[in-house]
Parts: sequence; structure tokens; C-alpha cells
Amino acid sequence: MRPLDLVISPEPGNPNEVGGILNPAATRGPDGHLYLFPRLVAEGNYSRIGIARVQFDARGEPCGIDRLGIALEPEMPYELRPDGGGCEDPRVTFVEPLKHYVMTYTAFSPDGPRIALAISKDLMEWERLGLATFEPYEGIHFDGVDNKDAATFPLAVRNPSDHYELAILHRPLFPGTRPEETMLMDEDRDIDLHRESIWISYTPAGPNDPKYQLKQFTSHHRLASPVSDWESLKIGSGAPPVLTKHGWLFIYHGVTDLAPPNSDVHHISYSAGVMILSKDHPQELLYRSTHPALAPGPYAGSRGTPSNVVFPTGVDRRDDIGEPDRLDVYYGINDYEIAVARLDIPPTLPHAGEADPTESQIRKTTL
Repeated sequence: MRPLDLVISPEPGNPNEVGGILNPAATRGPDGHLYLFPRLVAEGNYSRIGIARVQFDARGEPCGIDRLGIALEPEMPYELRPDGGGCEDPRVTFVEPLKHYVMTYTAFSPDGPRIALAISKDLMEWERLGLATFEPYEGIHFDGVDNKDAATFPLAVRNPSDHYELAILHRPLFPGTRPEETMLMDEDRDIDLHRESIWISYTPAGPNDPKYQLKQFTSHHRLASPVSDWESLKIGSGAPPVLTKHGWLFIYHGVTDLAPPNSDVHHISYSAGVMILSKDHPQELLYRSTHPALAPGPYAGSRGTPSNVVFPTGVDRRDDIGEPDRLDVYYGINDYEIAVARLDIPPTLPHAGEADPTESQIRKTTL
């Protein structure tokens, strides 16, 4: 991926953006325009989800945005806390079987971050569905656990039982698996496969009202865990999966500590990587980055502090200009602004990356 010129900064004098405009969802609307749904951070880390339309120049390059208002304002009990609350870090996908746009976002609840869902027909009016729930899997309980960064598939896909269902990618934050916790462990720590992985969870795809779907996920498959040095502390979902000629392209994030060995000062860094999942069986990993596809660069940002965060949340396949192998990736930088990078899909895929670490790095969890 290579960064483009556009950087979207907080609007001067806008109280909704004093803490940043970042981590946007991206999707094409019914009118063909590209819309962003950024996280807008007000004073006290109080977050709303905004709406913006992307401007393009004569060459078809993104060059700015028109701010259109607010998509979601924290108002439900699961979005509010005594000290504030928030609707954060959305992803938006048009889910074809439902004929609706589906937004997954982080609800900053009194119990911690949870996955919440909303639907829309036109991107302007959103109806909340509530919090996602998950049935247990082989003794693993997802409900009651912090969870963030979920993204839905646009089509029904085959689950491990070979039935077509709607699916969501997510990464539960089980106790002890946050970067702030794993960075304090030994460098050669064991990886807990069950509790440090990205998961795919499924729900039946029937003809029912979409209000009654997508809320309860009844089957699960563990997709991938940390493997490479650049993602040694944590991996998690990024932008929603996009169907390409190679399969489902999934941009994810990885976290590492850039501090030298035995240092008491930690420097956590977020980068972006790429996975390709099988079109027919998306739980099968066909390709995975061994190195970051996009890492924080020397850009200092408006606040004058070095950027250590590349956090992908939106992707736009450029069918609008007849370039389906060109993807524009929208991502947060420095937890404050939005940038754009371009990913050109190669003609063939090299073999790279594994789903899991070596046997010697794996901790066998007792459930």
C-alpha cells in the first residue's frame, strides 16, 4: 500500500472534533457517491459517528470531504457511561441478502467496549439493532467480554458446516490479551490461540426482517492469531472484507512494541496487513502478510507528535473508474486524523504467512 496525498484533519472550531476525526467506515451510497462515517471525538473522549461525502478531483483521486452531520449520537444505555460514553470506530457494509447497509461499531458501555449494530437503507437514517450476542463455543464464552472492531461480509458465506450464513469478523479482548498487558510478558511468550485470535462468527441468513437477524451469532470459527513480529502483541479486524479475483481480501491491524529489549519505556505501534480468504470457504486462509502492508511513517500530524498508529477501517474498490483491482484504504493516523492509501491487487498471489504460530509458541488452553 502507498499513502495518497489526502489527510483529513479536525475542523477548526468544531466542538465535536476537538479530540480528532479518525477511523472512518467507507461505503458507496445508492447514489454512487463514496461516504465516510468517521469517529468524531469531543472533549472528554466522547465520540459520535459522523457522515461525510468524499470529494474527488478530475483524476478520480480523493481530495476532500463534505461534512453532512451525525449518523449516531450516543443515547442508548449501552452507549453511555457515568463519565460520558460513545459510538466509536464504525465499519459499514451493504449486506446483499438483507438489502440494507449494516453498521458495526463499538459501543462504549458501562461494562466496557461492546459490538453494536445498526442498519440503514440510504446511509442517512440509521436504526439501532442493539448489542451483538454470541453463543458459547467449546467452553469459550464471548458474551460479557470486551469486543471491538467487527466487520460484516457483504454476501452470505459458507460456515464450517457448509451452510450459507451471514458472517462477522471480530476479535474478543479476553482478559490478559490487550497490548498493554501482553507487552509486559516475555518476548517468547506462549500464544493463547483461543483468546488471541480473530474469529468469524455466523448467523442464519433467512428471508426474515433484518431487525431480527445479525444480533445473535450461533456458530464460530477461529481464523488467525499473532504470528509475525509486527503483530506480536495483538491482531484485530480492520476494514470489511472485499471480494476480489483471489478471494476475500481482508485488511487487518497488528500491534507491536518498538522499544528495545529490556527497556522500561514501551512504544506500541499499530500497522496494517492483508489476508486473502477463500471465496467459497472464508475460514481458509490463502495469503497473509509477513510484513506490514502499511506502517506508521515519519508524518508528524497536526499535533506535532510522531504517528505510531495506522488503523484501517474503510475500503473503497474503485469500480467507479473501472478499476476493480484498485482499492483505496481509509485509516486513522495518530488517533487523530484520517489518511488514505492505495492497494493494487497483483495478478497472482505469492504464498506467504501462516494462520498460527509454530507449535512451540502455542499455549494449549484448558477450557
